[in-house]
Amino acid sequence: MAKILINDGIHPDGERLLKDAGHEVHTTKISQDELPAKLPAYDAICVRSATKVRAKLIDQCPNLKIIGRGGVGLDNIDVDHAASKDIHVINTPAASSQAVAELAIGQMFSLARFLYDADRKMPVQGNTDFKALKKNYAGGVELRGKTLGIIGFGRIGQEVARLGLGIGMEVMPVDMAFDEMRIEVDIFRSRNAALSLTLPTAEMDEMLAEADFITLHVPFKTGGKALLGKEEFAKMKDGVRLVNSARGGAIDEEALIHALEIGKVAAAALDVFDNEPTPRQDILSHPRIALTPHIGASTQEAQRKIGLQLATQIIDILK
Repeated sequence: MAKILINDGIHPDGERLLKDAGHEVHTTKISQDELPAKLPAYDAICVRSATKVRAKLIDQCPNLKIIGRGGVGLDNIDVDHAASKDIHVINTPAASSQAVAELAIGQMFSLARFLYDADRKMPVQGNTDFKALKKNYAGGVELRGKTLGIIGFGRIGQEVARLGLGIGMEVMPVDMAFDEMRIEVDIFRSRNAALSLTLPTAEMDEMLAEADFITLHVPFKTGGKALLGKEEFAKMKDGVRLVNSARGGAIDEEALIHALEIGKVAAAALDVFDNEPTPRQDILSHPRIALTPHIGASTQEAQRKIGLQLATQIIDILK
């Protein structure tokens, strides 16, 4: 029997699976400051993005066998150092792909039709400035027929492509790892009907010049050079709309604000930020930025899959 700390929450089905396998599971959160004193008593820890498992903490936990990350990114875990101590580091890269992709597409609809701004203003101005608001939001665009640039064509990027193709968008994926990708697009899941097609990847500069919408789906190491900064914005089509539900820092926020001010970017949707959990105020209050608090994987279905996949991996390792 292993002693497992679930420090950032887990779906009840995942917790139940671990307990049914005979393991002792603790779900009461231990603060970051208290972990050095309390984590040495555990064989495994499961985290999301809140808890940091750095080298110093790892060195203080000689009994630790597994570090589990619910989700995709491992930027809050010193993976190489853990591996040097023969500690398994696991995550759930496939569990949240659909949830993140649907959020990205939903944000595109919001940006295209000013839904984010209308939702802010209608409650306070709808009964006094209805006609003015209607006029302000009369210049929306349709997604069908637009070019969708996808930076990062892994699991999430491919899900975004499937949804974009279903809408009728021209999809331009960018990924340094391969020249093309064959994907299946489900038409009627209940009837096992699907289309299979091969999408070629594009060069970054080509995509930046042609895309009407750009969405990011790549891992990003905090402190690295932004994927979209001043130089990249200059290459974009005027009036482009951006979505970032990948990682804070992947878009240079200063450059984004400038691009919004000069009209290079028509609007942006951010689910992730440089300074989480305290994003900069000029980002939060910008009238042409749609905001969500890092909820890409926060669906009931994704959370259940994350919990079950984490639990299954832990059980297999501890056998």
